[in-house]
Amino acid sequence: QVQLVESGGGLVQAGGSLRLSCVVSGLTFSARCMGWFRQAPGQEREFVATISWSGGMSYYADSVKGRTTISRDNSKNTVYLQMDSLIPEDTAVYYCATKVGCTSRQQSAFDYWGQGTQVTVSS
Repeated sequence: QVQLVESGGGLVQAGGSLRLSCVVSGLTFSARCMGWFRQAPGQEREFVATISWSGGMSYYADSVKGRTTISRDNSKNTVYLQMDSLIPEDTAVYYCATKVGCTSRQQSAFDYWGQGTQVTVSS
């Protein structure tokens, strides 16, 4: 059974930082592309970042570029999202997801998803 379990969300003041984690089980983590997405209240879920199986390539949404770093530890089956200089617009439920290749950032290409972790940024 494939499981993706996010953690690390919470309430933080604007300008603060959070590090999200996503632990994956039930598949060969080191062979998978990993991604983070988010969904704000009343909005559609949107792409945040992806990282290739080796960690050698990563992509970011323009809205988080320069403030966010995606990384992974294949020995721990874990992907991370370090978010700095948080702003209220970052408030959302953050989801990790996985797929085989990393060429597409379309949500439909990701075959497994976590349940999400809430991030709330106060002004």
